[in-house]
Amino acid sequence: ARGALRLAPLVFVRPGELRNAEWSEFDLDQAIWKIPSNKMKMRQPHLIPLCKQALEIIHDIKPLTGNGRYLFPSIRTTARPMSENTILSALRRMGYTKEEMTGHGFRGMASTLLHELGWDSKLIERQLAHSDKNTVRAAYNHAEYLPERVKMMQAWADYLYGLKVDGEVINMNRQV
Repeated sequence: ARGALRLAPLVFVRPGELRNAEWSEFDLDQAIWKIPSNKMKMRQPHLIPLCKQALEIIHDIKPLTGNGRYLFPSIRTTARPMSENTILSALRRMGYTKEEMTGHGFRGMASTLLHELGWDSKLIERQLAHSDKNTVRAAYNHAEYLPERVKMMQAWADYLYGLKVDGEVINMNRQV
C-alpha cells in the first residue's frame, strides 16, 4: 500500500489501473508503462511516462514483488492484485476523510493543479487517458504527445517532491 500511495500521485492513473499494474507492462530502460487496452476504461492502450521519482519507487518495490506478476499483489496471494480497498483504507488510516482524498482523487488533484500551472489541456487530458468529446477530431487524432508529456510528468514530480522536501513551491511553467 505504501508503494502504491507513493506512486499514485506521480502517474495519476485510475485506482484499478494502478492496483492491476503488472511487471510485464513496464519498460524501465525506456521509462514507460504500457497499459494494455483491456485494462483501460476506454479500451485503448495507454502510455505512462515514468519520471525519475516514479522509477525510483518502482526500483524500491522490485525486490519485494518483482518475481511475481503484480507490482502490488494481494497480501493473501500473489496470484491476485491488491484489493480495491487497500489504497482507500490506507488513506483513511492516515486520517484523510472521503471528502478530502480518495484513490481517484490524485487524478483530480493533478488535473486541477497542472491546469492552474498553465500546462496545455491536451497534454493533461491525454495523460488522464480521456477521450476527445469531439467525435470527428477523436476519430482522426491519435497523437500521444509523448515528448511533451514526459516533460510535464517530470515537472509535476519535481513540483510534488519540492513540496514534500521543504514546502518550497517549484516553478512549473513549461517554458522554463
